[in-house]
Amino acid sequence: MRDLPPLTAWLTDPHPGRGVRLADDSGGWTYVPYPELAAAAHRAGAAMRAAGVRPGDVVCLLMPTGLPCLAALFGAWAAGATISPLPPPAFQTDDAYVEHIAAILEQAAPALLVASGEFDALAARAMTRAGLPGRPWTPQEITDGPSEPEGSVPDGARPVAPPPEAVALLQFTSGSTGRPRGVQVSWRNLAANRVLQSRLIGWRDGDGFASWLPLHHDMGLIGCCLFPVASQSDLWLMRPEQFIRDPARWLDCFAPGRAAHSAAPSFAFAYAARRVRPRRLDELDLSGWRSVCVGAEAVDPAALSAFARFAAPAGFSPDAYVPSYGLAENTLAVSGAAAPLVILRPDWAALRIGREVTVEDTARLGDRPVEAGSGWLVGHGFPQAGDGVAVRILDEDGAPVPACHLGEIAVSGDSVAAGYHAGREGGPDSTRFVGGELRTGDAGFLHDGQLFVLGRMGDSLKLRGRSVYVDDLDAKVAAVIGLDRDRAAVVALNDRGRAGVAVFVEAAPGPWTEKVTDLLRAELGPEPALTLVAGRRGLLKRTTSGKLRRRHMWQLLQEGGLEAVTTRL
Repeated sequence: MRDLPPLTAWLTDPHPGRGVRLADDSGGWTYVPYPELAAAAHRAGAAMRAAGVRPGDVVCLLMPTGLPCLAALFGAWAAGATISPLPPPAFQTDDAYVEHIAAILEQAAPALLVASGEFDALAARAMTRAGLPGRPWTPQEITDGPSEPEGSVPDGARPVAPPPEAVALLQFTSGSTGRPRGVQVSWRNLAANRVLQSRLIGWRDGDGFASWLPLHHDMGLIGCCLFPVASQSDLWLMRPEQFIRDPARWLDCFAPGRAAHSAAPSFAFAYAARRVRPRRLDELDLSGWRSVCVGAEAVDPAALSAFARFAAPAGFSPDAYVPSYGLAENTLAVSGAAAPLVILRPDWAALRIGREVTVEDTARLGDRPVEAGSGWLVGHGFPQAGDGVAVRILDEDGAPVPACHLGEIAVSGDSVAAGYHAGREGGPDSTRFVGGELRTGDAGFLHDGQLFVLGRMGDSLKLRGRSVYVDDLDAKVAAVIGLDRDRAAVVALNDRGRAGVAVFVEAAPGPWTEKVTDLLRAELGPEPALTLVAGRRGLLKRTTSGKLRRRHMWQLLQEGGLEAVTTRL
């Protein structure tokens, strides 16, 4: 019989002295020891088998962080299924949310959709819209079923041991618009990336973790849940809204003897520095915090600098920061930097794909205050021997460029996923997986042995952890203006380290600019910078086959190579 993957071996040998602490809404924590969590997962897995789930099937999960979610997640794995967590409702309307979830369900074609009670109605609508039979599944037996003796495995419920190449996780990367893209993450991919991440954070047996990141996102799910649970680490889990209400509650997890590791996007540090009151800071002891991976969006050195100064009286060391570069298509992590952290400021106006980067200044984070919008970039380290990851920087033709030259980041190795899920209708086309190498769509360069990342190159951008594919916005922009779809295009860009979009419209400037601004703010929120470019026919650059050349348009805008246009910021 094949051995269980390391990520699920704990299900048959749970540690009796460790467990997961789940934040409640009254300021306390509910402790679930690993034997109890394993028993709940076994019950869930048995119930899923009884509902018809078979090895290799996809099980979608629409549930907030909590014991039922964890039991369903690991129960699906125990049944040999592929897990696919779905994002809960956020800022969009119910109709827009149902459309988005239905698009995911059409791709995933799950055997089961497990939804908590508060999401049942929306999940049912999405199933109907996707043409799936039945209703969402909310099994009470996950938490209310008969208990097994601690550490035991129910008869006939031994977890299924899938082959390493089987898909363990179907991670959908799309934001709130358009057709989703489901990354096929195998057991082999997860095992490889776990080795890399353990090295990045300096993990030791017995280390605790704390996280408020959502479990539908790869950094929250893989880095802050699946890997810590596989190690049977003590784990503190909050929901995102609990962090927003009280960021000090997250910080309180890092007192000595509690959590040593975490992960968060840059904005979390700026937010915590604004919201935590000095009196509350005086009550915190952050000296036990050894590492925090900073990623999911462009790493902002100004936010890290501000939080380090703010939290220093509580014992926080900036040496804990691990600026990390990663993406779902590489399971999660590609590289991360160790202290002391290097920052540099390039000549932004002179940046060109394939050209040498002019570095205007370099420093170490902490040497001086870093102001927001000042154009500094932070180093993301570089893969080391044993990580199983290789990185190249490529020009527009796919040829490698020398160090300190700007290009597209390409990644290869054991963490690179097999590709996107085909789904029932063939799935989205992709040119990102080329001969086993992942063309990330991110612009970056190497300097003094470190990877520096600018951000997306034309076709997508990351906003607070979600990937938004701009081709999904083209039709909406054209419709609000009242033009044919082929006369408007949205291009992702980076403005001095800040994510943004440029809207190219083949029309004269007019009242449509306000409509487009309102549309994009509703779709993307307040963060991204917006640039509107109006011009005559021919403004939109296309290949001979008619496909938009977004990266070329990104480059022309970057170098001021657009003629007879009106640009509005």
